[in-house]
Amino acid sequence: MQLRPARHVNGFLVLLAWLVLTLFFGAVAALGFVAMARDGNVSALIAAIAATVIVVVLALLATGLIIVNPNEAKVIQFFGRYIGSVSEPGFFSVVPLTDRKSISLRVRNFETQKLKVNDADGNPVEIAAVVVYRVVDSFKAAFAVDDYEEYVETQSEAAVRHLATTHPYDAHDKGRTSLRDGAEVAEELTVELRDRTETAGIEVIEARITHLAYSPEIAQAMLVRQQAAQVVAAREQIVDGAIGMVGHALDRLAEQGMVELDEERRAAMVSNLLVVLCSDRATQPVVNTGTLYH
Repeated sequence: MQLRPARHVNGFLVLLAWLVLTLFFGAVAALGFVAMARDGNVSALIAAIAATVIVVVLALLATGLIIVNPNEAKVIQFFGRYIGSVSEPGFFSVVPLTDRKSISLRVRNFETQKLKVNDADGNPVEIAAVVVYRVVDSFKAAFAVDDYEEYVETQSEAAVRHLATTHPYDAHDKGRTSLRDGAEVAEELTVELRDRTETAGIEVIEARITHLAYSPEIAQAMLVRQQAAQVVAAREQIVDGAIGMVGHALDRLAEQGMVELDEERRAAMVSNLLVVLCSDRATQPVVNTGTLYH
């Protein structure tokens, strides 16, 4: 079975017709019982009984009136059999004596609990995510799972755990995705959740990590490691820039012919410039009163 629209008609027209017929046959039944009591007319009694039966039937027909709110679906069952869903907002009449279950089609969001998981490198991390979703198939949401809200929450936690175990907190190798790569990780989590919740008729609009941190027992050690990595990266950038500046200075000296340098003097100049440019402290010049060779 699959989602299908239930047959329904305008509820206001049905309600108007119901009121008119109920008043008419109610009056017929009352007059018939009065005539029977006064004159003993059997035909009047039969008419009164028939009118009473019709009034009872009309009362049963009134049970088919339903109100559907915006962004809501009514799942209609007739003695256990699914006969369709009504998702159009308004006042309608459906098959009487049916059971109706309301399913909200509004966009919802919830945040998972902070989960403690080992990442791909085996480091314990704390991770949580927010999931934005909505129901797109009221039949699956009502009958494919026991509770679609609980189902989404459980599958979301499972997806977050799986994501954390397949990626490291920090990617120390180029070309490797880490949990800190927000856009890529969010897209991967969203796609996985869509596959997991399709059974329940759920569409996952977006899923993003809202909390990511190392567990307290290793947080300090990992902070030192991150600081060391940043220092190394900064020093590499400084060295690259210094080499470029030294090369540029030597080229300019050669172009302008200001001084002729042999290999030994070029090496000394390169060494001095690199010390000045790469040092993390202020340098103190030393004036050489002799020559490079004496």
